[in-house]
Amino acid sequence: MDSRSHSKDVRKLERELRAKGFDDERVLAALLAVPREHFVPDESRADAWRDVALPLPHGQAISQPFVVATMCAALELSPDARVLEVGAGWGYAAAVLSRLAREVFSLELVPELARKARGRLAALGVANVRVLQGDGWRGCPEFAPFDAIVVAAAAATVPAELLRDLAVGGRLVLPLGDADQQLVALTKTATGFERRDLFPVCFVPMVRDGG
Repeated sequence: MDSRSHSKDVRKLERELRAKGFDDERVLAALLAVPREHFVPDESRADAWRDVALPLPHGQAISQPFVVATMCAALELSPDARVLEVGAGWGYAAAVLSRLAREVFSLELVPELARKARGRLAALGVANVRVLQGDGWRGCPEFAPFDAIVVAAAAATVPAELLRDLAVGGRLVLPLGDADQQLVALTKTATGFERRDLFPVCFVPMVRDGG
């Protein structure tokens, strides 16, 4: 892809996201600065800048840009934030988060996907993301608490371990539900949690280690 074609695709995606009502300029700039074609299989590169989800190996997928942008915006990240991502895939969302937060920890259950994510992030010079191979259901207590947690897979219930690892005042964004999924943002308070429903989504299920 030549530079003119690439710029045209980026501008087209920006117009699509704005047409859908997305107006967080900081998140939009971060998303458009990450070369999405770097995080998809070769056969999907022609579609990398379309606002669609694309398949990855092991039954996983890279989420559509609008969903990634919305999830990042719902986290309300400050530049000093420490973020936990559950479900690294090949590292695309982590690369976007790296431009919005000081430090990102990304958990990936599948070892091959974790290796791919590390390699692809390193090739772009992303230095503030640490990809860990592990079970998102168990959280990441060794590096907690986090200012924000984002989950790229659907759970029927909110994992208690993730709530444990979230700092008071922090936000957890994840798809909730089985057949009918809803993207949800939870804010941790001193006495519990406040919930905000965003919109219906369709994510792969959040798998536990060992099935």
